[in-house]
Amino acid sequence: MKIHKLIQRLLTFFIGVPFLTALIICLPQYNHLALNILIILFSSFGAVEFALMLKTKGFHIYVVEAAILGSLAPLSATFIVSFGANIQFLQSLFVFGASWVLVSEIFLNGRATGFSRVIGRLAAAFSIMVYPGLFLSYMVTMAANPYSIIIILTFLLSVLANDALAWFSGKLFGRNNSGIFAASPNKSIAGYLGGMSASIGVCLALVYIFPEAFIPDQIAKIPATILLGFFTGIAVILGDLVESAIKRSSGFEDSGGIIPGRGGVLDCIDSVAFAAPFFYMLYRFFF
Repeated sequence: MKIHKLIQRLLTFFIGVPFLTALIICLPQYNHLALNILIILFSSFGAVEFALMLKTKGFHIYVVEAAILGSLAPLSATFIVSFGANIQFLQSLFVFGASWVLVSEIFLNGRATGFSRVIGRLAAAFSIMVYPGLFLSYMVTMAANPYSIIIILTFLLSVLANDALAWFSGKLFGRNNSGIFAASPNKSIAGYLGGMSASIGVCLALVYIFPEAFIPDQIAKIPATILLGFFTGIAVILGDLVESAIKRSSGFEDSGGIIPGRGGVLDCIDSVAFAAPFFYMLYRFFF
């Protein structure tokens, strides 16, 4: 079973990564509209999976609502980045989402439930709008950069390399140093160090290959790049741990089963979503 899952995971990796790379390089029109639409879809599906996990704890929200609310932030970011909409558009959609949850319970379900679900629905709605929605919207924002292809690829490769080398390092050297975090007891210190090294290595490599996209603003280029990779690597690790904690709380082994070898959409985008705002803000600060 483990070998079968590993094969599925490798196939998904070797099909998904080239597809994503081709999408970024070959379809940059309208500030990567094609990629932004894919991000919206992934955020929407991830929000549905998150909603199903929240439901196990009594935080009820309908699947259609979750799909819409989870897409609001990346959708509004896409309108801003790809079509020049005003930044107020993001705030407006968030207000719309919050207002809908409040008003719908008053007029549609409150009488039947005695308004017992209002707080739970609000908690679920705001959680879904922020994670994965708002977190992933930072990846859409990267598309507005003049060097968007390089920046987006640097970010994604730093996340994917972290994940791959963390797994490989953990298998080779992590037998006697695992269990540091209860949320993911199979992960090891060796794996975390390997993953962070991979993120730093990717950032250094891309800075060397495409220096025009990484002109330092605060400190020298090499220290800035190392810090960018280091903190991105930490965010990647934390993203995996956060989703593991959510799954353990809800009793889910995987967030879903739509992606072969990976589980659900949220299993696939957990580190990407969590790391995106950190990478974006650090890049803006250092370069």
